Amino acid sequence: MDNIMIDISHVDRKFPVAGGEFQALKDINAQVPQGSLTILKGRSGSGKTTLMNIIGGLDCPSSGTIRLNGRDIWKLSQRERERMRREEMGFVFQAVSLIPTMNALQNVEFSMRLAGIKSAKERRRRAEECLKLVGLGNRLNHMPAEMSGGEQQRTAIAKAIAHRPKLILADEPTAELDSATAAEAVRLFKELTRTEGLTILMTTHDVGLMDAGDMMIELENGERKLPQEEADA
Repeated sequence: MDNIMIDISHVDRKFPVAGGEFQALKDINAQVPQGSLTILKGRSGSGKTTLMNIIGGLDCPSSGTIRLNGRDIWKLSQRERERMRREEMGFVFQAVSLIPTMNALQNVEFSMRLAGIKSAKERRRRAEECLKLVGLGNRLNHMPAEMSGGEQQRTAIAKAIAHRPKLILADEPTAELDSATAAEAVRLFKELTRTEGLTILMTTHDVGLMDAGDMMIELENGERKLPQEEADA
């Protein structure tokens, strides 16, 4: 358990529907090692987003446990979960969430302010460092509208890592990118697991990226589809 970032144990998620209930997740068990890039794979409706929301503390499982760094997040208070999300997690989404009236540097600095980093000098130093890490050291003063889609997504990644989270949850972060730019974003994620010690869990529909991670978790109809070697064991 010492080197496990995410421990998912017997997680179910049921939603009430007319005339009964819908089971979105069924007895999900998985472990994500620290410092890894893990791909969460599955078709639309497979339960990927539901599982990501539970891991991120945004949705509660009907049963089972999610432990992050050994802590059962659903035994924490709402305030403790909010602090964990703000200080220990970073989020990257399909839709790039940059503030259009701020340049790249200001967008990254603003995310650190929200995370409680009070020193303006430290925020600027770290923002510059993160933008250089993602290859945008020469685009610090560019507004989102002046950047390509790939540059905007890299700025969003810089925002997500700036406050030094332990875990990045990336939900379809390459969906709006062309295949070459998407592959470059994933290479960046892998580099960040090494240079920043991050654990990254990423969902994707892109078959070309399925083998890019250190491991893969596949969902099908709300259940984990085991790799063939595990299924045969």
